[in-house]
Amino acid sequence: MTVRDQLKTHLRENRRGMLFDLTFAIVWVTAVTILVDYVFVGAPTWAYYLFLAAGVPGYFGFVWSWDAARNQQQ
Repeated sequence: MTVRDQLKTHLRENRRGMLFDLTFAIVWVTAVTILVDYVFVGAPTWAYYLFLAAGVPGYFGFVWSWDAARNQQQ
């Protein structure tokens, strides 16, 4: 199996997860940018980066709670 075939297989198997990750990242960065630019006008740059970094635990918390809710329904 060539590297290209392995990549195709990986993308096919993980398409939904990667699409979810990309969507979360785009929504998070957009929300943080809007908050810093329009709500907290004049906020320092470090606050912007802090909000962006908060997306990492926010992502894992969201995914964990979503999985917990799905498992509870079953």
